[in-house]
Amino acid sequence: DLQICQHRAPTCCTKKMEESYQAAVRRERTQSIQALNFELKYMIVVLSLPCPFLEAFESLLRFAENRTSSLFEAAYRPMAKEAAEPVKELFTDISLYILGAETTVESAVLRFFDSLFPLVYSRLINPGITDLSEDYMECLRLTRQDINPFGHYSKNMVTELSKSLWASRMLSQALSLGIEVINTTEHAAVSKECSRALVKMQYCPHCQGLTLIRPCVGYCLNVMRGCLASVAELDAQWREFISTLEYLTNEMAASHELEVALSGIWSSINEAILHAQLNGPQLSATVDKVCGQPRQQGGNLSSASIVPVKEVADTQTFVMAHTSLNHKRREFISYMKRSRTFYASIAERLCDGDLVMRDSSTCWNGEDVV
Repeated sequence: DLQICQHRAPTCCTKKMEESYQAAVRRERTQSIQALNFELKYMIVVLSLPCPFLEAFESLLRFAENRTSSLFEAAYRPMAKEAAEPVKELFTDISLYILGAETTVESAVLRFFDSLFPLVYSRLINPGITDLSEDYMECLRLTRQDINPFGHYSKNMVTELSKSLWASRMLSQALSLGIEVINTTEHAAVSKECSRALVKMQYCPHCQGLTLIRPCVGYCLNVMRGCLASVAELDAQWREFISTLEYLTNEMAASHELEVALSGIWSSINEAILHAQLNGPQLSATVDKVCGQPRQQGGNLSSASIVPVKEVADTQTFVMAHTSLNHKRREFISYMKRSRTFYASIAERLCDGDLVMRDSSTCWNGEDVV
Protein backbone atom coordinates (compact mmCIF):
# COMPACT_ATOMS: atom_id res chain seq x y z
CA ASP A 1 0.00 0.00 0.00
CA LEU A 2 2.96 2.37 -0.44
CA GLN A 3 2.15 5.53 -2.40
CA ILE A 4 5.63 7.02 -2.92
CA CYS A 5 8.38 4.47 -2.27
CA GLN A 6 7.01 1.73 -4.50
CA HIS A 7 9.70 -0.76 -5.50
CA ARG A 8 9.84 -4.30 -6.88
CA ALA A 9 12.17 -5.49 -4.14
CA PRO A 10 11.05 -6.22 -0.55
CA THR A 11 10.67 -3.10 1.63
CA CYS A 12 10.73 -2.29 5.32
CA CYS A 13 8.48 0.80 4.92
CA THR A 14 4.77 1.19 5.65
CA LYS A 15 2.24 3.78 4.55
CA LYS A 16 2.41 5.32 8.02
CA MET A 17 6.19 5.68 7.66
CA GLU A 18 5.69 7.46 4.33
CA GLU A 19 3.36 9.94 6.06
CA SER A 20 6.01 10.51 8.74
CA TYR A 21 8.60 11.07 6.02
CA GLN A 22 6.35 13.69 4.36
CA ALA A 23 6.03 15.57 7.65
CA ALA A 24 9.82 15.32 8.07
CA VAL A 25 10.67 16.73 4.62
CA ARG A 26 8.28 19.67 5.10
CA ARG A 27 9.97 20.49 8.39
CA GLU A 28 13.46 19.97 6.95
CA ARG A 29 12.80 22.14 3.90
CA THR A 30 11.57 24.99 6.10
CA GLN A 31 14.60 24.65 8.37
CA SER A 32 16.98 24.53 5.38
CA ILE A 33 15.55 27.73 3.89
CA GLN A 34 15.60 29.39 7.32
CA ALA A 35 19.29 28.49 7.63
CA LEU A 36 20.01 30.02 4.20
CA ASN A 37 17.93 33.09 5.03
CA PHE A 38 19.50 33.55 8.44
CA GLU A 39 22.68 35.25 7.27
CA LEU A 40 20.81 37.46 4.82
CA LYS A 41 18.19 38.46 7.38
CA TYR A 42 20.90 38.97 10.01
CA MET A 43 22.68 41.44 7.75
CA ILE A 44 19.48 43.39 7.09
CA VAL A 45 18.42 43.46 10.74
CA VAL A 46 21.83 44.01 12.32
CA LEU A 47 23.64 46.16 9.74
CA SER A 48 20.64 48.22 8.66
CA LEU A 49 18.55 50.94 10.26
CA PRO A 50 17.01 48.72 12.92
CA CYS A 51 20.41 48.25 14.67
CA PRO A 52 24.00 49.61 14.31
CA PHE A 53 22.86 51.66 11.31
CA LEU A 54 20.25 53.12 13.64
CA GLU A 55 22.80 53.53 16.44
CA ALA A 56 25.07 55.56 14.14
CA PHE A 57 22.06 57.56 12.95
CA GLU A 58 20.83 58.13 16.52
CA SER A 59 24.32 59.28 17.46
CA LEU A 60 24.18 61.89 14.68
CA LEU A 61 20.69 62.89 15.75
CA ARG A 62 21.75 63.34 19.39
CA PHE A 63 24.79 65.31 18.23
CA ALA A 64 22.59 67.63 16.13
CA GLU A 65 20.10 68.02 18.98
CA ASN A 66 22.84 68.82 21.52
CA ARG A 67 24.37 71.30 19.09
CA THR A 68 21.00 73.03 18.66
CA SER A 69 20.40 73.13 22.43
CA SER A 70 23.89 74.57 22.90
CA LEU A 71 23.00 77.34 20.47
CA PHE A 72 20.16 78.52 22.74
CA GLU A 73 22.32 78.21 25.86
CA ALA A 74 25.15 80.21 24.28
CA ALA A 75 23.35 82.90 22.29
CA TYR A 76 19.69 83.01 23.38
CA ARG A 77 19.78 82.28 27.10
CA PRO A 78 16.51 84.20 27.90
CA MET A 79 14.55 81.58 25.96
CA ALA A 80 16.84 78.54 26.30
CA LYS A 81 14.78 76.74 28.96
CA GLU A 82 11.47 77.20 27.14
CA ALA A 83 13.01 76.27 23.75
CA ALA A 84 14.19 72.90 25.05
CA GLU A 85 10.84 71.17 24.49
CA PRO A 86 10.28 72.40 20.88
CA VAL A 87 13.87 71.36 20.04
CA LYS A 88 13.29 67.90 21.50
CA GLU A 89 9.99 67.53 19.58
CA LEU A 90 11.67 68.55 16.32
CA PHE A 91 14.33 65.85 16.56
CA THR A 92 11.82 63.25 17.73
CA ASP A 93 9.67 64.04 14.67
CA ILE A 94 12.73 63.70 12.39
CA SER A 95 13.55 60.30 13.90
CA LEU A 96 9.95 59.10 13.53
CA TYR A 97 9.85 60.32 9.92
CA ILE A 98 12.94 58.30 8.97
CA LEU A 99 11.48 55.21 10.66
CA GLY A 100 8.35 55.48 8.50
CA ALA A 101 5.83 57.34 10.67
CA GLU A 102 2.92 59.10 8.96
CA THR A 103 4.44 62.57 9.14
CA THR A 104 6.40 64.93 6.89
CA VAL A 105 9.60 66.94 7.29
CA GLU A 106 7.68 70.11 6.43
CA SER A 107 5.09 69.62 9.18
CA ALA A 108 7.84 68.87 11.74
CA VAL A 109 9.92 71.94 10.85
CA LEU A 110 6.96 74.34 10.60
CA ARG A 111 5.53 73.07 13.90
CA PHE A 112 8.92 73.84 15.47
CA PHE A 113 8.98 77.40 14.11
CA ASP A 114 5.33 77.89 15.19
CA SER A 115 6.44 77.05 18.75
CA LEU A 116 9.62 79.12 18.45
CA PHE A 117 8.09 82.41 17.32
CA PRO A 118 6.23 83.25 20.56
CA LEU A 119 9.48 82.70 22.47
CA VAL A 120 11.57 84.82 20.07
CA TYR A 121 8.94 87.56 20.09
CA SER A 122 8.43 87.72 23.86
CA ARG A 123 12.01 87.01 25.02
CA LEU A 124 14.21 88.61 22.36
CA ILE A 125 12.22 91.14 20.30
CA ASN A 126 10.00 92.45 23.15
CA PRO A 127 11.56 91.20 26.40
CA GLY A 128 9.28 93.39 28.54
CA ILE A 129 6.06 91.51 27.71
CA THR A 130 4.31 90.10 30.78
CA ASP A 131 1.01 89.03 29.22
CA LEU A 132 1.78 85.53 27.98
CA SER A 133 -1.68 84.02 28.18
CA GLU A 134 -2.37 80.93 26.14
CA ASP A 135 -4.64 82.96 23.84
CA TYR A 136 -1.88 85.47 23.17
CA MET A 137 0.70 82.72 22.58
CA GLU A 138 -1.69 80.95 20.20
CA CYS A 139 -2.24 84.21 18.33
CA LEU A 140 1.54 84.53 17.93
CA ARG A 141 1.79 80.96 16.66
CA LEU A 142 -0.93 81.55 14.08
CA THR A 143 0.51 84.93 13.09
CA ARG A 144 3.86 83.27 12.35
CA GLN A 145 2.31 81.52 9.36
CA ASP A 146 1.12 84.83 7.89
CA ILE A 147 3.97 87.25 8.58
CA ASN A 148 6.84 84.78 8.04
CA PRO A 149 9.16 86.27 10.71
CA PHE A 150 11.97 83.82 9.92
CA GLY A 151 12.23 84.73 6.26
CA HIS A 152 13.35 82.08 3.80
CA TYR A 153 15.39 80.21 6.44
CA SER A 154 12.50 78.04 7.63
CA LYS A 155 11.67 76.99 4.04
CA ASN A 156 15.34 76.36 3.27
CA MET A 157 15.55 74.11 6.29
CA VAL A 158 12.54 72.12 5.04
CA THR A 159 14.11 71.78 1.58
CA GLU A 160 17.54 70.65 2.84
CA LEU A 161 16.17 68.16 5.34
CA SER A 162 13.59 66.77 2.91
CA LYS A 163 16.30 66.04 0.33
CA SER A 164 18.57 64.26 2.78
CA LEU A 165 15.98 62.47 4.92
CA TRP A 166 13.92 61.12 2.01
CA ALA A 167 16.52 58.50 1.06
CA SER A 168 16.93 57.43 4.70
CA ARG A 169 13.17 57.02 5.09
CA MET A 170 12.90 55.04 1.83
CA LEU A 171 15.84 52.85 2.82
CA SER A 172 14.23 52.11 6.18
CA GLN A 173 10.96 51.11 4.48
CA ALA A 174 12.78 49.06 1.83
CA LEU A 175 14.66 47.10 4.49
CA SER A 176 11.42 46.35 6.33
CA LEU A 177 10.00 45.08 3.03
CA GLY A 178 13.09 42.91 2.49
CA ILE A 179 12.65 41.23 5.88
CA GLU A 180 8.96 40.68 5.10
CA VAL A 181 9.86 38.97 1.78
CA ILE A 182 12.43 36.74 3.47
CA ASN A 183 9.99 35.74 6.21
CA THR A 184 7.33 34.93 3.60
CA THR A 185 9.65 32.63 1.62
CA GLU A 186 10.61 30.79 4.81
CA HIS A 187 7.03 29.83 5.48
CA ALA A 188 5.90 29.17 1.91
CA ALA A 189 3.66 26.09 1.84
CA VAL A 190 5.18 22.85 0.57
CA SER A 191 2.90 21.39 -2.12
CA LYS A 192 1.82 17.75 -2.05
CA GLU A 193 3.85 17.07 -5.21
CA CYS A 194 6.92 18.66 -3.68
CA SER A 195 6.71 16.72 -0.42
CA ARG A 196 6.29 13.45 -2.36
CA ALA A 197 9.31 14.30 -4.56
CA LEU A 198 11.42 15.13 -1.50
CA VAL A 199 10.44 11.89 0.23
CA LYS A 200 11.31 9.93 -2.89
CA MET A 201 14.68 11.69 -3.06
CA GLN A 202 15.67 11.58 0.62
CA TYR A 203 13.87 8.68 2.29
CA CYS A 204 12.85 6.05 -0.29
CA PRO A 205 16.39 4.56 -0.26
CA HIS A 206 15.88 3.89 3.47
CA CYS A 207 12.95 1.63 2.62
CA GLN A 208 15.44 -0.70 0.96
CA GLY A 209 17.97 -0.46 3.76
CA LEU A 210 20.16 2.00 1.80
CA THR A 211 20.58 4.48 4.66
CA LEU A 212 24.04 5.72 3.61
CA ILE A 213 23.21 6.39 -0.05
CA ARG A 214 22.47 10.03 -0.84
CA PRO A 215 20.84 11.66 -3.89
CA CYS A 216 22.73 12.40 -7.10
CA VAL A 217 23.52 16.10 -7.57
CA GLY A 218 21.54 16.52 -10.81
CA TYR A 219 18.54 14.71 -9.34
CA CYS A 220 18.59 16.89 -6.24
CA LEU A 221 18.74 20.06 -8.36
CA ASN A 222 15.73 18.95 -10.45
CA VAL A 223 13.66 18.20 -7.34
CA MET A 224 14.63 21.42 -5.53
CA ARG A 225 14.04 23.60 -8.58
CA GLY A 226 10.59 22.10 -8.94
CA CYS A 227 9.82 22.64 -5.26
CA LEU A 228 11.20 26.18 -5.24
CA ALA A 229 9.84 27.40 -8.59
CA SER A 230 7.60 30.01 -6.93
CA VAL A 231 10.46 31.23 -4.71
CA ALA A 232 12.89 31.40 -7.66
CA GLU A 233 10.40 33.68 -9.44
CA LEU A 234 11.45 36.37 -6.96
CA ASP A 235 14.87 36.54 -8.62
CA ALA A 236 14.16 39.48 -10.95
CA GLN A 237 12.39 41.49 -8.23
CA TRP A 238 15.12 40.70 -5.69
CA ARG A 239 17.83 41.92 -8.08
CA GLU A 240 15.83 45.11 -8.59
CA PHE A 241 15.41 45.41 -4.83
CA ILE A 242 19.20 45.19 -4.30
CA SER A 243 19.73 47.84 -6.99
CA THR A 244 17.22 50.06 -5.17
CA LEU A 245 19.08 49.60 -1.87
CA GLU A 246 22.32 50.51 -3.62
CA TYR A 247 20.72 53.62 -5.14
CA LEU A 248 19.23 54.75 -1.81
CA THR A 249 22.50 54.14 0.04
CA ASN A 250 24.36 56.23 -2.54
CA GLU A 251 21.69 58.94 -2.28
CA MET A 252 22.24 59.08 1.48
CA ALA A 253 25.93 59.72 0.85
CA ALA A 254 25.35 62.25 -1.94
CA SER A 255 25.71 66.01 -1.75
CA HIS A 256 22.61 66.49 0.43
CA GLU A 257 23.65 63.77 2.81
CA LEU A 258 21.98 63.12 6.10
CA GLU A 259 24.92 64.07 8.31
CA VAL A 260 25.45 67.50 6.74
CA ALA A 261 21.74 68.34 6.88
CA LEU A 262 21.38 67.27 10.53
CA SER A 263 24.52 69.06 11.66
CA GLY A 264 23.36 72.23 9.85
CA ILE A 265 20.02 72.50 11.69
CA TRP A 266 21.46 74.71 14.43
CA SER A 267 22.85 77.12 11.82
CA SER A 268 19.50 77.41 10.01
CA ILE A 269 17.70 78.10 13.30
CA ASN A 270 20.30 80.69 14.28
CA GLU A 271 19.97 82.51 10.96
CA ALA A 272 16.18 82.41 11.27
CA ILE A 273 16.25 83.96 14.77
CA LEU A 274 18.73 86.65 13.68
CA HIS A 275 16.44 87.51 10.75
CA ALA A 276 13.47 87.88 13.10
CA GLN A 277 15.46 90.12 15.48
CA LEU A 278 16.63 92.36 12.66
CA ASN A 279 13.03 92.81 11.56
CA GLY A 280 11.75 93.20 15.13
CA PRO A 281 10.09 96.68 14.77
CA GLN A 282 8.09 95.67 11.67
CA LEU A 283 7.07 92.37 13.26
CA SER A 284 5.94 94.15 16.46
CA ALA A 285 3.80 96.58 14.48
CA THR A 286 2.07 93.74 12.62
CA VAL A 287 1.60 91.61 15.74
CA ASP A 288 0.09 94.57 17.66
CA LYS A 289 -2.53 94.95 14.93
CA VAL A 290 -3.41 91.26 14.86
CA CYS A 291 -3.03 90.15 18.47
CA GLY A 292 -3.37 93.48 20.31
CA GLN A 293 -0.80 95.19 22.50
CA PRO A 294 0.30 93.03 25.43
CA ARG A 295 1.03 94.39 28.91
CA GLN A 296 4.62 95.56 29.38
CA GLN A 297 6.76 95.77 32.50
CA GLY A 298 7.44 99.27 33.82
CA GLY A 299 10.50 101.01 32.38
CA ASN A 300 11.94 100.92 28.94
CA LEU A 301 13.33 97.44 28.30
CA SER A 302 15.21 97.25 25.07
CA SER A 303 15.03 94.14 22.98
CA ALA A 304 17.76 91.55 23.51
CA SER A 305 20.92 92.37 21.67
CA ILE A 306 21.77 90.36 18.61
CA VAL A 307 24.60 88.04 19.49
CA PRO A 308 26.64 86.54 16.67
CA VAL A 309 27.24 82.91 17.48
CA LYS A 310 30.16 80.82 16.40
CA GLU A 311 30.29 77.08 15.84
CA VAL A 312 29.06 75.29 18.95
CA ALA A 313 29.55 71.71 20.15
CA ASP A 314 32.36 69.25 19.60
CA THR A 315 32.98 68.54 15.92
CA GLN A 316 35.00 65.41 16.77
CA THR A 317 31.79 63.68 17.86
CA PHE A 318 30.21 64.52 14.52
CA VAL A 319 33.22 63.27 12.55
CA MET A 320 33.19 59.96 14.46
CA ALA A 321 29.46 59.47 13.96
CA HIS A 322 29.79 60.45 10.29
CA THR A 323 32.64 57.95 9.76
CA SER A 324 30.73 55.22 11.60
CA LEU A 325 27.61 55.67 9.49
CA ASN A 326 29.58 55.74 6.23
CA HIS A 327 31.42 52.56 7.24
CA LYS A 328 28.13 50.82 8.11
CA ARG A 329 26.68 51.87 4.73
CA ARG A 330 29.63 50.51 2.76
CA GLU A 331 29.72 47.25 4.72
CA PHE A 332 25.97 46.76 4.38
CA ILE A 333 25.64 47.46 0.66
CA SER A 334 28.74 45.38 -0.11
CA TYR A 335 27.12 42.35 1.51
CA MET A 336 23.70 42.99 -0.03
CA LYS A 337 25.22 43.17 -3.53
CA ARG A 338 26.68 39.70 -2.97
CA SER A 339 23.15 38.44 -2.26
CA ARG A 340 21.90 39.65 -5.66
CA THR A 341 21.54 36.04 -6.95
CA PHE A 342 20.14 34.69 -3.68
CA TYR A 343 16.79 33.50 -5.04
CA ALA A 344 18.19 32.37 -8.40
CA SER A 345 20.69 30.06 -6.70
CA ILE A 346 18.60 28.82 -3.78
CA ALA A 347 18.17 25.30 -5.22
CA GLU A 348 21.93 24.96 -5.76
CA ARG A 349 22.61 26.08 -2.21
CA LEU A 350 20.11 23.60 -0.76
CA CYS A 351 21.71 20.78 -2.77
CA ASP A 352 25.14 21.67 -1.48
CA GLY A 353 26.91 20.05 1.47
CA ASP A 354 25.81 16.81 3.10
CA LEU A 355 22.50 16.38 1.30
CA VAL A 356 23.99 14.94 -1.91
CA MET A 357 26.76 12.54 -2.95
CA ARG A 358 29.67 14.46 -4.45
CA ASP A 359 32.79 12.39 -3.85
CA SER A 360 31.40 8.92 -4.52
CA SER A 361 30.73 6.92 -7.68
CA THR A 362 27.30 5.75 -6.42
CA CYS A 363 24.19 7.84 -5.68
CA TRP A 364 20.38 7.61 -5.63
CA ASN A 365 18.55 8.73 -8.78
CA GLY A 366 14.99 8.32 -7.47
CA GLU A 367 14.59 4.77 -8.69
CA ASP A 368 17.78 2.95 -7.85
CA VAL A 369 21.44 3.23 -6.92
CA VAL A 370 23.50 4.32 -9.93
